[in-house]
Amino acid sequence: MEVLVAEPAGVCYGVRRALEIVESEVRKGRKIVTLGPLIHNPQAVKRLEEKGVRVVNGIEEMCGGAIVMPSHGAPKAVRETAERAGLQVIDATCPFVAKVHRVARKLAEHGYEVVVIGDPGHSEVKGILSAAGENAVVVSSTNDVEKHNWAAKKVGIVCQTTQTPEHFGEIVGLIAMRAAEVVAHNTICYATHDRQSAARNLAPKVDAMFVVGGRNSANTNRLAEICRESGVRTYHIETADEIDPQAIKDCRIVGLTAGASTPDWVIDEVKARLEAL
Repeated sequence: MEVLVAEPAGVCYGVRRALEIVESEVRKGRKIVTLGPLIHNPQAVKRLEEKGVRVVNGIEEMCGGAIVMPSHGAPKAVRETAERAGLQVIDATCPFVAKVHRVARKLAEHGYEVVVIGDPGHSEVKGILSAAGENAVVVSSTNDVEKHNWAAKKVGIVCQTTQTPEHFGEIVGLIAMRAAEVVAHNTICYATHDRQSAARNLAPKVDAMFVVGGRNSANTNRLAEICRESGVRTYHIETADEIDPQAIKDCRIVGLTAGASTPDWVIDEVKARLEAL
């Protein structure tokens, strides 16, 4: 079976940076914990745990030491609580996510109601909201636009870094038709956009697409959606063990892509398993 790998695919700069920060601390022999999963990939998190990196869900679980803020960021209040508790805060927030925080904060300071386009339950969005302050809302769909009264309002718009340009543009357009003033900042990460474009281009050329990455990863789920929208048979898996040979026994060429939180070693294992079929 021929396997075509989308280019680019897999870990982005922000994720690689976060992993390097933590692994550097481990090599120094330091005992550290991460606030929630460092990245949205269970296999990578498990490997870190095997190296002694513990995951905590809140500051209250800490009793001194160092805590790492995850690549997707954390709410401002959480950081402040950690500092008041005397913890050493190691910031592994992706620089592109940190930029969204700065933009949202500046919009709020200039009197704009801040709109964050994204998934309201996602940790990245929660962090952006905290940076914007009290006068901020999340809009995840066109239906959400109808739920708010935009008349006579100054609206400043940012978006979760893993959103698509199409969705961003659609929401901005709808709000612009209703609000008195709109300032929109396209804060989509270029790495996410590049992976989406590569997957969209590869999907029509293969008999099936494999999308590798955590099921808790927003950008990986979006990659799977894009592949399905192309009409190709699509399988979202986390590891090579999830591949069902019978499901693709009629395939001659399969495509492979991976979310921005998926380490190279996971991709390599999936590619090797597919090529062995």
